[in-house]
Amino acid sequence: MTDSSQAARVRFAPSPTGLTHLGSARTALYNYLLAKQTGGKFILRIEDTDSKRYVAEAEDDLKDSLKWLGLNWDEGVEVQGPHAPYRQSERKAIYREHAQELLENGHAFYCFCTPKELEAARQEQIKRKEQTRYPGTCRNLSLEDAQQRIKAGEEHVIRFKMPREGSITVTDELRGEITFENKNLDDYILVKSDGQALYHLAAMVDDHLMEITHVTRGEEWLATFPLHVHIYRAFGWQEPKWVHLSVFLKPQGKGKMSKRDTEQMKLSGQSIFVKDLEDMGYIPEGVINWIALMGWSYDDKTEFFRLENLIELFSIKKLNPSPAAIDFKKLDHFNGLHIRALEVKDLAQRLLPFFEAEGYEVDDDKLKDIVPLLQERLVTIDDAPSLAGFFFKDEVEPNPEELVAKGLNAEESANLAQKTLSILEQATDWEHDSLQEPLRALADEMEVKAGQLFGILRVAITGQRVSPPLFESMEIIGRETSLKRIKKAIALLEAQAA
Repeated sequence: MTDSSQAARVRFAPSPTGLTHLGSARTALYNYLLAKQTGGKFILRIEDTDSKRYVAEAEDDLKDSLKWLGLNWDEGVEVQGPHAPYRQSERKAIYREHAQELLENGHAFYCFCTPKELEAARQEQIKRKEQTRYPGTCRNLSLEDAQQRIKAGEEHVIRFKMPREGSITVTDELRGEITFENKNLDDYILVKSDGQALYHLAAMVDDHLMEITHVTRGEEWLATFPLHVHIYRAFGWQEPKWVHLSVFLKPQGKGKMSKRDTEQMKLSGQSIFVKDLEDMGYIPEGVINWIALMGWSYDDKTEFFRLENLIELFSIKKLNPSPAAIDFKKLDHFNGLHIRALEVKDLAQRLLPFFEAEGYEVDDDKLKDIVPLLQERLVTIDDAPSLAGFFFKDEVEPNPEELVAKGLNAEESANLAQKTLSILEQATDWEHDSLQEPLRALADEMEVKAGQLFGILRVAITGQRVSPPLFESMEIIGRETSLKRIKKAIALLEAQAA
């Protein structure tokens, strides 16, 4: 289901100022899907013109997050390509050249207004209940006069000379045509006093020179969308297709996400940051499936998508501009589905670091035997050590009170455990079905529920009330260790009964 027969050239162009969050990941994903679907190129460009806000660690996090999600770029930082450099701080001369072109053709002007003068003008506009905007003080300065003032050492910026008459109609692929009255638009700064180009100029120049066919970005850019189209038209360039994605709402569905919300989420064990999701045991396949459906759908019933499915089925036409609430229950759901879809060997490799992080020395063969028992039960892979760490312990330390079966006392539970031990000591076949059958018969004979007997045995073997299937676990742990743990449990029960 391709959106175009043209090979799309798309870019993901973040400003590395903080950790990579879901909004950025979704933007990167949709760009990636369009590029791969059309046989095009996915470009990673770093917008680091704001040196005060740039954080090197944030760029590392960004690249690591994209790689973890499987969104590898075809051109850009680290990879390079025909339009290098892909870092805006290294393209200053290119922006200066294009700013000069705008100045010479009358679409930009030098502005010498000081911050103090601009603030005074703003306060006057507020008093008059007018829209706050640049007052136009330097709009009509001749280029010659401006250059003389620059030579004299006056500090200046370069502003776009917004038309005062008429209107501009821009087209968003999700929202259709939108018309803006030019008189309501501001003379935005394109180049700062330090000579560094702002996003409005730099991104447009880069998108044109890098032959970007589709600009897919967040809804927050709608406010300056008409400026960006004005810049394109001032240069006489062909515009890309513009796509402004929906915003994310808080999990409750009310209001946009804020920094305070992200801090509150962390306290409740949730996060919107990609690296956190990785550390919390989510797998990239689950995260990709989740974020793909926050703003896009294929139909009203299909929900399970691998990345290769998304490449085939994605369509800009099926994007939804309505705000999307972040639903962590759906993340758990999709993560579980994708865990269950993994090959056993693959899941074992992913589980290994989580066991090792908890200090377990893991036997690879035993881990592969354990994975099928865990696979149906895991929501996140970091659940595995708490659920199955007992496989790799020499001894477990059951809570004596948890060894007492519901409806029985310690003495009755000890007696039941002793009879269980006697049967298991005589077992000639340590295979899960062979272990289970005589113990069900024992439960009938003792007139207790199988669940009561198995409950004692589960805590004895695993040290916990919730575990993977009991008898399959005993088969993996082995006869000697299982009997040793049951004997220890009997001693704990007898001590309680004494």
